This record gives sequence, structure tokens and C-alpha cells, in this order.
Amino acid sequence: MTKLARRAYDRGLSPSPSSSHKKHRRSHGSSPHKHVQDLGKRRTFISYLETPNLPPKIRLLCEIIANTPSSSVEKVLDDSTIVVSQEEVEEVVKLSYGYPSTAVKFFRWAGYQLNDRHSPYAWNLVVDLLGKNSLFDAMWDAIKSMKKEGILSLATFASVFSSYVIGDRVEEAFMTFEVMDQYGVPRDIVALNSLLSAICREGRTKKADEFLRIAKDKIRPDADTYAILLEGWETQEDIAGARRTFEEMLLEVGWDPRNIPAYDSFLCTLIKGPNGFHEALKFLNTMKERRCSPGNKFFGFALEECVRKLDARGAALLWEAMKIRSDFRPDTHMYNMMISLHCQLGNIDIAGRYLDEMVYDGAFPNSHSYNTLFQGLLKSRKLQEASSIFTEMVKNECLASQANCIAAVRLFLDSGDPCMAIKVWKFMIENYDSNLEETGNFLISGLRDCNRLQEAVKYAEDMIDRRIKLSSSSLTKLKQSLIKAGKASVHDELLKKVYTAFLQQPEWKRVNGAKWLHWQLMQLKTKCNRTLHKSVYPGQELCSSYCRTSKRSSRTKETAPYESYDVIRNVLNGSE
Repeated sequence: MTKLARRAYDRGLSPSPSSSHKKHRRSHGSSPHKHVQDLGKRRTFISYLETPNLPPKIRLLCEIIANTPSSSVEKVLDDSTIVVSQEEVEEVVKLSYGYPSTAVKFFRWAGYQLNDRHSPYAWNLVVDLLGKNSLFDAMWDAIKSMKKEGILSLATFASVFSSYVIGDRVEEAFMTFEVMDQYGVPRDIVALNSLLSAICREGRTKKADEFLRIAKDKIRPDADTYAILLEGWETQEDIAGARRTFEEMLLEVGWDPRNIPAYDSFLCTLIKGPNGFHEALKFLNTMKERRCSPGNKFFGFALEECVRKLDARGAALLWEAMKIRSDFRPDTHMYNMMISLHCQLGNIDIAGRYLDEMVYDGAFPNSHSYNTLFQGLLKSRKLQEASSIFTEMVKNECLASQANCIAAVRLFLDSGDPCMAIKVWKFMIENYDSNLEETGNFLISGLRDCNRLQEAVKYAEDMIDRRIKLSSSSLTKLKQSLIKAGKASVHDELLKKVYTAFLQQPEWKRVNGAKWLHWQLMQLKTKCNRTLHKSVYPGQELCSSYCRTSKRSSRTKETAPYESYDVIRNVLNGSE
């Protein structure tokens, strides 16, 4: 606080606005647009360009303001023959903060149509627009006009406070507070809180605290005053400042069960300090004795700290403090944090109890709730419970994560539960389009190992139809089992489907597909070496077809398999 401001406040007087702002007249010289361009390097404003579904008239007016020189904007508006209402003026000004000079001229032009009957909200927008662009002399001219119209309010001065603080002119914000009663707006506790809030929002809580020490001699602070300061200290993580303000609050206004924001901010600040969690719990007990309590903000923040530190005991104490309050019930996010904490600690049964209790507090499980517990059950290999949770999750239309599904398929197969593995796989292919190849091939091999060959072939065919690549390892295992079962023709048909699927894809030359196809062609060549007769191997016809499309000639039925292999091998090697 400067000596000038201190003396002025003590006298209850202040220089007039015009005299106190003379040194800023250079901000509206001959080139206001240049000033706004310089300002734009520091600030950005909401523009009509980023606002969807604007009415055509509003968009057109915003375009005129944004793209027309200040000297000719009124003529362009006249030529447009547009008629505006009070609400439309408000909307246009709200979206024109980046063009203060033309926006003010639009406001003046619209005033002719409205017989100078702009709404108080439109006037406040103009004051705010000028202040946010640091055009303070023009801002005060607008305020004087509003005074003549009798439409000044605390909202007008709240905007002025904010503009000065954002412009790093806190002292002028203090001076404005000192003269606002000369403009017919009371200099009361609501106005003081508005000033302090503007200062604290910009990280200048120390300045707000200093001003309050002087102002409270004439204006008695209330609970909101201290809540504003405590929130400022919380943002700046100033524990010493928060302690001092909290003690002053207790002396000035005492304990008040309704002052939840102040308690929230104070306890959240304490937690950030060394040994802060235990200190916050101590204050929480003191508040309970005074029949006071913080709100959701503190409990949520404190639970996050417990999860981060894996502090189950601290979380249990917080949970007990929440549950004993008749006017407070934990929400879904809080339950999810408790489930996550106990899953990380391996307390899966306790995590399951929290999931079951949620509905009794009106907090319903979401995908995060189920996935966290499902993952914990899988890691603990509690597969029967995991199966039940998965079924419940799907029934409640919650999406199981792909990572959990992949782990579940593997674990269910390894534990000898192929039915559940198939159920999870079906869910995966219905809900995910990528990263399915590895799990699908694992399922095929697992079903084959569980002596469920028919199902293995069924899901292999389904993978081919869905363009999910079967690995050479999966096909080899299927071939061995099918031959052993006397069903070699089933493998031939499966292989033919594979060829068809791959040759129909334009990207079949890609490296992964090429490696697979190279292996299959090696099998084709081996079979052709073994026997050359009129029986055609399943892949021969397709390979020969590729040869014909490559304009190869003079091929016989007997040599086609060899030539097919050579042609595709050249393609794989990049020479085709």
C-alpha cells in the first residue's frame, strides 16, 4: 500500500478519477489498434471465430468490426442496413474484445437505433472491454456516461478492479475502491470482497491482505472476506499466510458451520506442507468439536494425497469423518479413489466392499470403478470374482479397458476357463478395432491346447473374416491338430480363406503380411516338391491368378506353383 493510498483511505477522500488517471492518456493516442496488437502478445480474447452456431446477423456484425478500419466502420454498418436489438448488441460486444476501437464505434452506432437505450449489461461489457485493453481513460468516460444514465452498479466496479489488477496496477484498483461511493455505489463489505477477490485471483494475495488490514478499521470483514484470502493463500501455497488469516478469522467472525469454503482452502493449504496431512487431521478434529466441517473439496483433495502416498490409515480416518456427517455423502470419484488405493495395496476384498457400498450413498459405479477392481482381481488371480465383476460391468454397459481384456483372456485360458476367455474375446472384437491380433492368436492356441479344436477353427475363421491376421504359429498348431484328428481338409480350407483375405487387401505387400505370406509359400513349395500331379493345392489357383495379372506367360499347370512362388517372392523382395 503506497503512502498516498493510505492517506487517502484514512481521510475517506481520493483524487478524482480524471486526475488519478492522467498519466495513462497516452494509451489512447492516434493508434489504438497498434496498442491492441501489442496487448495481443500477452492476452487472448474470445472471438466469434471460435464460437459455434452463431446467428448469421451476429457473425456478420462481428466480421465487420474485426475486418473494417475504425475510420470507416460506421459507414459500413450504415450500408449494411442491419437493425439490432439490445440483446444482439450485448452478444456482438462480448465477442469483440480484440477490436476495442471498432467495437466502441459499433456500440455508439447501435445507440442511434436504440435511442441511446443500451442495457446496463451492454454498458458493463464496454467498460470491461476498454479496461481489459488497458484503455483506462476511455473506460472512465464510459463510467461517467453510465453515472448520468443512473445505471452504475457494483458489477461495473468489479470489472474495473479486475482490469487494473490484470494490468499490474493494483494501486489504481485501491484508488478506484476509495472513490466508488462518489459514483453512487456503496463502499461496503460486498465491494471490498469484490476488490480482494480480483487481487487474489491474480496471485497478489499479500497485497490484498495488506489492504484489508487498513480497510477493516472502517469496514468490518465477514466470513467471505477471509474465505477469499484463504483461497488466495492456497493458490500460492503460502502456509504461513493461511495460518495467520485463519487465526484472524476466528478472532473476527468465530466458528461458523456455513463457512465451508474457508475451511476447505485452509485445510488444503496445510496438506501441502511438511507433515501437513496429520496437521490437517488435527484441525479437522477441532472443527468437529466446534460442529464445523470442510466440504467435498478438502475431502477429495486429501483422499488424492492418501492414494498418492498409499496411506490406507489416513484414508480410513478421512472416510469416517465424511460418513458421520448427515449432510454429506461421498461421490463416485471419492469411492473410486478408495477402490484404487486398496487395489494398489492388495486389499481386494476391502476394495470390493467399497464398490458394493456405493449405491447406498447414491454414487453409482462407472467404467473406472469396475476397471480398477477388475484389474486388481486379475493381478491377484481371483478369477472367479473377476468373472463376476466382468459380467456385472458388461450388464451395466460399462466399457472394460482393452488392457484388462487382454490380461483376462490370457489368465482365463491359463487357468483352464476357455468359456470365460471366449466371452471376453467376444467383448473385445465388438468394442475395439485395433491391437487384436496377439490376443486372437493366443486364444486360438489356447483353445487348441484345451482340446477345443472345433472352437479354435471357428474363431480362426472369424478372425480371417474380420481381417485379423492369423500368425504362422497358430496355423501350424492348428494344422498339426487337424491332421492328427484326420481333418486335413479343414486346414486346407482355412488356408484358402487366408490366401483370399490377404490377396484381396491392397496393403498385403506390407512387411508383416509379407513375412507371413512368405512362410505360407514355403509350405506350398514343399508340398509341390513332394508331389506333382493333377491335384491342385489350395493356394495354387490364387497364386497363379496373381501371376496372370502380372502378365507372366507360358505357364503350365504343373509349373504354376513354382512360378507363383517366384513371382510373389520377388514382390516381397521389392523387385516386382
